[in-house]
Formats: sequence, C-alpha cells, structure tokens
Amino acid sequence: MKNAVFIVSLTSILMCGLKASAIGLNEPVPAFEAIDDEGNVWKSTDHIGKKMVVLYFYPADMTGGCTAQACGYRDRMESFRNLNAEVVGVSGDTAKNHQVFKKAHQLNFTLLADTDGKIAELFGVPVSRGEKTVTKSIDGVDVDLTRTATAKRWTFIIDRNGKVVHRDDRVNAKADPDSVEMFIKAVE
Repeated sequence: MKNAVFIVSLTSILMCGLKASAIGLNEPVPAFEAIDDEGNVWKSTDHIGKKMVVLYFYPADMTGGCTAQACGYRDRMESFRNLNAEVVGVSGDTAKNHQVFKKAHQLNFTLLADTDGKIAELFGVPVSRGEKTVTKSIDGVDVDLTRTATAKRWTFIIDRNGKVVHRDDRVNAKADPDSVEMFIKAVE
C-alpha cells in the first residue's frame, strides 16, 4: 500500500511540476517566431540552418549586466559577420523597449521581444512572470521600460544544420561575447 501511495504521489508531482527541459547539445532547434526590435515578424526558419546563430537570452534592457553583454556583442559584430554568425538577443521586453535600448547603446544586431516568455520556455530557459519596470534617463528624459517576463541569462550557439552546438546556462554577462566568439572560431 505504501508503494502504491508513493507511486501515485510521485506521478502527480511529475505530471504537475515538470517544466520543459532545456534543449541539449546536438538537438535541433524548434521553429519559432517573434516580433523584432523594428516591429517585424522574425522567423527562425529564415535564419537558423543558414548560418551560425548566437541566440542569447537576457533578463532586461537597460540594466547593468545586460548592457555590458549587449555592448560586448556590438563591439565584436565585425568578427561575428566574418565568421558568418548572426547574433540575436531575446528578452521579455517589448519591441519599443528594444528600440530605446538599441538607440541608447548603438546596438547593431537584432533583439526579439519575448513578452510572454514562450520562446525562453521553448528553449528550457527559466522565466519569471510579473510586471517589472526599469526607469532610465536617456538624453535627459526619464523613460520607463516595462516588461512582463524575465528570462535567466542563457546563451545558445546553433550551427548551420540547425542544431545546438553550445549551451551556457551560467553566463557571465561581460565575458559572454568573447567566449562565444572564441567558441565559434574554434569550430570553424
């Protein structure tokens, strides 16, 4: 009887408590769509499988670590282009927030709006929900950037076959662009 109760309890916990597992190495990336920083639909199938894609999830626009990470990618963009690699950032911020972030820091790559956290979940990236606002002064004007989903900082490198060849779920924001560039150079 104790074994039956244990099995039923364990089954209930597993059925109710499991979240999507993270995409592992050498696994194909599922197709997805999102709104980019220009308000256009960005389709993964138009990019993934055509070149190396660096897909990095970050918590929020205009925050310290996220800005350092984004500016690191910006500063290495010529090298990434020479490696035929596309960099794409994903956060729970809106396309409008992304426009402000890109303009404030002259970012030269695509940012995707994952306002409901579904893309992060698709990749197994932990997400918390709830409205959060960051207020920043830009050109002397206070701007409120509100988001409803906050993903953990994870980075995926996807090869030309559409498979994950690198996954980092313990990202150091400042060091991430450099380590990603070194990884891509090593596999090319």
